[in-house]
Amino acid sequence: MENLSIQDLPPEGGPNDVAPQTGGPPQLPPQMFTTAAQLLDLTDKKLVLVLRDGRKLIGVLRSWDQFANLVLQDTIERIFVQEVYADVVRGIFLVRGENVLLLGEIDLDKDDYIPEPYRKVSPEEVHALTVKANNEKKQTDKVRATKLHKLGFEVEHSGEILF
Repeated sequence: MENLSIQDLPPEGGPNDVAPQTGGPPQLPPQMFTTAAQLLDLTDKKLVLVLRDGRKLIGVLRSWDQFANLVLQDTIERIFVQEVYADVVRGIFLVRGENVLLLGEIDLDKDDYIPEPYRKVSPEEVHALTVKANNEKKQTDKVRATKLHKLGFEVEHSGEILF
């Protein structure tokens, strides 16, 4: 995918070729539009997706539609906790377009490079660390809520179901 700026001129002779403007406010060149059609350049390439719920998916983009719904093949979900991570195999994965927060192409030359503090562990270890971190967060939220309640504030509940 090209790295373009607003000042770049559109490619000549291509399907997006437009006549030069003769006046009025400056317009973005056609290659700058971020529509589902821009996914054409990313088809059959390895991508990383960050979803709105925080999940990180890595897979090969096989198909997409006008709503930017994506079909990924050979998908793995990479789960990070503290300074460790694990890859969970997900296979074929359908992602609704509105849930994509970030999408980027993976440089295959740097695909295996992992930043220094992180190390790969088994999914079971990551799951255990996730459960432990969630329990610690619940405890700190409970203490915080108690202190705020004593000060006269009503606290929202952090994802707990109250009956």
